Amino acid sequence: MARDHYEALGVSRQATADEIKRAYRRRAREVHPDANPGDAAAEAEFKDVSRAYEVLSDPERRQRYDMVGDEGDGPTGGGSPFSGGGLGDIFESFFGGGFAGGAPGGPPSGPDIETTITLAFEEAVFGTQAPVSVRTAVTCDDCEGSGAAPGASAQTCPDCGGAGQVRRVRQSILGQMVTAGPCPRCNTLGTIVDDPCPSCSGEGRVVREQTYTVEIPAGIEDGRAVRLTGRGAVGPRGGRPGDLYIHVRVRSHDRFERHGNDLLYDLHLSVAQAALGCHLDFETLDGAEDLVVERATQTGRLLRLRGRGVPHVEGRGRGDLVVRVTVDTPSDLSSEEEDLLRQLAAFRGEEVAPADEGFFSRIRSAFK
Repeated sequence: MARDHYEALGVSRQATADEIKRAYRRRAREVHPDANPGDAAAEAEFKDVSRAYEVLSDPERRQRYDMVGDEGDGPTGGGSPFSGGGLGDIFESFFGGGFAGGAPGGPPSGPDIETTITLAFEEAVFGTQAPVSVRTAVTCDDCEGSGAAPGASAQTCPDCGGAGQVRRVRQSILGQMVTAGPCPRCNTLGTIVDDPCPSCSGEGRVVREQTYTVEIPAGIEDGRAVRLTGRGAVGPRGGRPGDLYIHVRVRSHDRFERHGNDLLYDLHLSVAQAALGCHLDFETLDGAEDLVVERATQTGRLLRLRGRGVPHVEGRGRGDLVVRVTVDTPSDLSSEEEDLLRQLAAFRGEEVAPADEGFFSRIRSAFK
């Protein structure tokens, strides 16, 4: 009896499309043959997982599966045009085997691919253009994606008429039901190549390093992703490409912390600066600003520079630059500085320890 597709992916029958996609990626990484060399059980599990995702990622096929069960053993779940070594092993490692996610009536779509880019703090705040290189599947130049050798051509599959699917009649308690399944002769491609292109082995695509320029929007946060539509791997024999997802990592800054769209800076002031106030030449990400510290500023006070924070990535305007004040108590007073402080304390009527008596001496005196 065929294994339940939901069980193979470890999801419930009420799982969303995103949950199914995440479960497939997780399970495919765990049981991929490249990660488990020589493990027959892992290879079989990988085929089950790929077949399950092939069915459940297609809304129509999932609906049919929920109603009448599996469509039968199709070629996509049990193999790949690349199987048997060579170029096929390369594509297996990239795409996890098979051609999940293809639409009926033509070549399957290529898979989405992912990569990561690391940005400087300022690049994430103000946006930038960054080159991203990925190793992916692109259209074969020699056959222009047809899969046929020069002088030859791909022929419409006679079994499915180019639809990539064949219809089957099943008997059920409700009578005869007609279902559609992958064409075993053309492997859902809709075409047959008798004389395959030697450059791509009839696949219509080759693995190559590609470099794209990515427009990073101002204000992007660490952990967000940028999608380049149609920049993923191309499908076999002219199948449309998937998307490229660039996950963004942002380096920390040596002065500022980001909190949403606001920036936070810890400013240390001397007692005199906090008490009397001052004007500071303060360096923001936009350049120098005149930061006004008012008289009698206390530790914990927040000074706000409007519009000097991070741009709103999905809207207009910017956050603020918040300066948090800490008043530092001097710990390395010279004798002259100490005399001045004692004069100030005496003038204000404040009690301080005698010049020759430290804190611990006062503690000892209290217990005599």
